[in-house]
Amino acid sequence: MSNLSATQVPGVYHRRLGDVLVTGLSDGYVDMGYTIFRNIPEDETKAILARDHRTSPPRISVNAFALRVGGRTYLVDCGSADLMGPTCGRLPANLASAGIDPDSVDGVLLTHVHPDHSNGLTDVATGQRLFRNAEVIVHENEINHWFNDESMAKAAERPRRRYFEAGRTQIKPYMAADRVRTFKKGEVLPGVTAIPIPGHTPGHTAYVVSSGGSSMVIWGDTVHVPEIQVARPEVTMEFDTDPEAAAVARQMIFDMVVTDDMLVGGMHLHFPGLGYMRREGGKYSLVAEQWAFEV
Repeated sequence: MSNLSATQVPGVYHRRLGDVLVTGLSDGYVDMGYTIFRNIPEDETKAILARDHRTSPPRISVNAFALRVGGRTYLVDCGSADLMGPTCGRLPANLASAGIDPDSVDGVLLTHVHPDHSNGLTDVATGQRLFRNAEVIVHENEINHWFNDESMAKAAERPRRRYFEAGRTQIKPYMAADRVRTFKKGEVLPGVTAIPIPGHTPGHTAYVVSSGGSSMVIWGDTVHVPEIQVARPEVTMEFDTDPEAAAVARQMIFDMVVTDDMLVGGMHLHFPGLGYMRREGGKYSLVAEQWAFEV
């Protein structure tokens, strides 16, 4: 048995959406404590996780998505590099497994600037852009907030270092190269529409991808721990900038997804991060998309 490999196969999953090849890419996972939840008792959290055969404390997947269409390649978020510990930072290897050269990436759409979504933009040691030909596409409120010196001065040490300082380090090289494009809402790429869902962060954004009569929403951090927040959408997280607004945004996205029967891509849904939602008796549930070998 000692000669058997326990290494997992690459975290890459392809899915067609009209003319778009959507690829789920794993950056890994992070195990978090119970203090990440703001408004649910710890014993209730433990009971829900135990019921669903999940690790305790909760394990959070970290995903990104690639969109390839018409000879162009875009990423939605870009992983955490080495900031989130040894179980994360797997995106570069999985990009290689998916056949995506970083120099071929035309743009990185950020759902927001938290480190597990943006820390893969720049090599911290050298200050060099890791996606040399890409522009960074991000809601203007993300830049306005994380580059605000007054807001940074008011932040506690950990969020100041991990959110404000890390975000600036990652994005500044793209700013210096005039490779940052901000938006308020609406179409940001052909077939890709930005829907602002502030609360988790001031510029937190979902992206609706449409092609060939099909559509999906990549909803960023609408849900961090699906076992908890799908059943209890009012539950907020310690890293929500505005918890009440985050809960309102989550309810809005849930209603949209169910009403329009949309495919969901989630950065913290269990890999490959794709599924559908349903609502029965006023309660939501998440159904993983059926696996397929061919796209």
